[in-house]
Amino acid sequence: MDSLSENNSENNIELVDTTAWPYLTKDLPGIGGVIKVCPEDFFVDEIPLYPPSGEGTHTFFRIEKTGLASSDAAKRIADALGVRHLDIGMAGRKDTKAVTRQWMSVEHVEPERLLALELPNIRILEVARHNNKLKTGHLAGNRFRIRVRQLEVPIPQAKEIAEQCLTVLARRGVPNYFGPQRFGSRFESHLLGWALVKDRLEEFTDILLGKPELDKQKDFIRARRFYEEGQYDKAYRNWPFRFRDQRRALQSLIDCPGDKRRAALAVSKPFRSLLVAAWQSHIFNQVLAARMPRIDQVLEGDLAMKHDNGACFAVEDPAAEQPRCERFEISPTGPLLGLRTTRISGAAGEIENAVLDQVPLQEEDLRRLKIAGAKGGRRPLRFQPKQIEIDTGQDDKGEYLQLSFELDSGCYATILLRELMKKDVA
Repeated sequence: MDSLSENNSENNIELVDTTAWPYLTKDLPGIGGVIKVCPEDFFVDEIPLYPPSGEGTHTFFRIEKTGLASSDAAKRIADALGVRHLDIGMAGRKDTKAVTRQWMSVEHVEPERLLALELPNIRILEVARHNNKLKTGHLAGNRFRIRVRQLEVPIPQAKEIAEQCLTVLARRGVPNYFGPQRFGSRFESHLLGWALVKDRLEEFTDILLGKPELDKQKDFIRARRFYEEGQYDKAYRNWPFRFRDQRRALQSLIDCPGDKRRAALAVSKPFRSLLVAAWQSHIFNQVLAARMPRIDQVLEGDLAMKHDNGACFAVEDPAAEQPRCERFEISPTGPLLGLRTTRISGAAGEIENAVLDQVPLQEEDLRRLKIAGAKGGRRPLRFQPKQIEIDTGQDDKGEYLQLSFELDSGCYATILLRELMKKDVA
């Protein structure tokens, strides 16, 4: 057991091990392969929650970006317009090594100025007026077109396996795991979130800035070693500039050496909230893994969600509700821990509570969850891919299997690919 596991063993919280997540289609072989050999292999087109009204002080603009993070694209656009980075609104963040299309917004900027922008790896596709800023979550879903290359089986066999696997997933649903990217490159974001929930701020700072053995990049290893040696100024100089929160914490330690609690509080509130959400995601994934493969069955005591409006209700008669589940009108849910989390009972509760009983939350922990914006709630245990198309092709980079599908907001395409490839896809 590594040092991080030991620090958290009393709460059964360890580094994320994505290989432990059960597959729904475990009886079908995998095709292997790799994705994102080039950005064009991973295309994402955002489906907006609502169309722009055509009137208002805000300008909505749809962009296509290549090989850029959404935040970097927004920063470049803001700099070109002479506005603050925070003035750019977006509904969601899209993959970096990909070609992606999404809507953004800015206030008090004429549409013509946006259409005139010429920025590397960014194209403005269309603009429209609207009466409010585009905010996180204002999207219905995403359309994907993904090419899988370097397959472990011949292309005709890969297509046949894909057809079988996706038929099962479209009927029964894809396990709604939070993807590996939710937990950071070191798979320890949930540990940071747990330290915040329990007010273990010294431990938080040590994980955030130390533990070089978990890193693979030399720059980070060097900076983290300086931190562990107490050479905070050298750690600060070696830490990549774009990691502002880590640099804020290091600057705090330079100003007040040894005060790790103060350093933790120097981290921005949005970043801390993101880490707490990663901890919630980890607990949800554990509940989902314990429930597998019965994600397409409602059990006594379940809180089921209606897919048309997101409302939840208690399942009292599983046999009566099961036909609705089979039609994908409803799905069983798992917990996002917080003040609003309701303990369930019955057969569903036996599975879920066995996991939650390993997480000792006190009243003050729930209060810190609330402050972090983690109010709690429920998330469906499965999602349904739609508009599925499977094709094959070949280009200068070789043969590929091409998958096209639509997913609702909050669902991970990499989790669907994981079922097909039978390997972790970060």
